[in-house]
Amino acid sequence: MDDWLHAAVDTAVLVTVAFAEGSAPREAGARMLVDGSRQWDTIGGGHLELRAVRIARAMLDAGEERRLERFPLGPSLGQCCGGVVHLAFERVDAGYLAALAQQRGADCWRLVALDGAPERTLHAQAPAGVHGGGTRLLRDAAGRRWLADLVAAPRHHLMLFGAGHVGAAIVRVLADLPCRVTWVDEREDAFPSDAPPNVRVEATDVPEALAARAPAGTGFLVMTHSHALDQRLAETILKRADPGWFGLIGSDTKRRQFERRLLERGVDRARLDAMACPVGVPGIDGKQPAVVAVAVAAQLLAVWEREDAGDGARVPDASHESPGRT
Repeated sequence: MDDWLHAAVDTAVLVTVAFAEGSAPREAGARMLVDGSRQWDTIGGGHLELRAVRIARAMLDAGEERRLERFPLGPSLGQCCGGVVHLAFERVDAGYLAALAQQRGADCWRLVALDGAPERTLHAQAPAGVHGGGTRLLRDAAGRRWLADLVAAPRHHLMLFGAGHVGAAIVRVLADLPCRVTWVDEREDAFPSDAPPNVRVEATDVPEALAARAPAGTGFLVMTHSHALDQRLAETILKRADPGWFGLIGSDTKRRQFERRLLERGVDRARLDAMACPVGVPGIDGKQPAVVAVAVAAQLLAVWEREDAGDGARVPDASHESPGRT
């Protein structure tokens, strides 16, 4: 996730979709980092991305700091999307990327002058004149254009219990998705030597305590090496005050056994009915770790998109300031 933030570069050009009209490959706020020979992330591929990479490298060669370009996708690039995309190009260095990476625990706004004297600042709150929504172009009273770019913190937190083959496969898939993962296991030596940037490893003898005190809104996925531990975790999670998503790996038989035991321990029937077990999306029945990981990731994405659609604060505002001509 957000490979551009963790790229090992000295100097590069950050390309941001500043404004998109009509059908476009990516939304405002999509980014790509380009240096002399590599690129990280994508603004949608195709001819648009090829042109953007060429412009970015030409800027590096010429020492150019900033640029704003307008691309009619159909007339100028021959892409079927047919919309119009405005791309902001800005030279960045390792220090600036490190400063942004340090802000990943909370939303951060970048305010970048695209005209006049170079100016670029970071803000914990939306800059003046920006009300709701995300990345956009602004024009001040003097006619100077600015990029107001929301670098949003990951909205979704998953607590994953189990560092076996399936757990490891799920972590690899989630590394590229907009989420934070707390990966929990009793066995410290079960974790790989390195974890993706969005994953925090917790080796603990009391995983139930982590489940009990996890922040509200956390989702839970349980797949440990022990059915007894799975049951203890399930009881802890299902008795929490907040009804976060809960998935439990296992068969229909395991579900029936757990339901009977957990009802005896006072777990509410409605909470059990909401438990996802077996996990994954219908129609994907393979049991290989990589297959399970893809099915579970698809299920989580569907859950997260439903949550986002029900939270007005997370839905981008469709209105934008007019960017004018470049």
